[in-house]
Amino acid sequence: QVQPVESGGGLVQAGGSLRLSCTASGIISSSNMFSWYHQAPGKERELVAGITSGGSIRYADSVKGRFTISRDNAKKTVYLQMNSLKPEDTAVYYCNVAIFSLSGRSDYWGQGTQVTVSS
Repeated sequence: QVQPVESGGGLVQAGGSLRLSCTASGIISSSNMFSWYHQAPGKERELVAGITSGGSIRYADSVKGRFTISRDNAKKTVYLQMNSLKPEDTAVYYCNVAIFSLSGRSDYWGQGTQVTVSS
């Protein structure tokens, strides 16, 4: 069983920075993807950034140029460096680990970490 655990959320003023971390316990196959999603009150959960085991990266348009996703495979950890934060970035941020195998895709979610950006 894969269990992602997030850390690094908090309260920051607009224009500030935060770095989120997510470490996954359990056995992770060589074909995987770590992603960050966020969910604001009353809104659907949406993708912020993702990075595959091969190093491919994608970002939501709203965070391009401000957020950077990276991973440390040896530590089974993914990071999200968030700069130039805006009040609209306020949300609960969830780590997702997707494992790809012959039987398909399996998704594992962390418990979430709150990010609040004050204006």
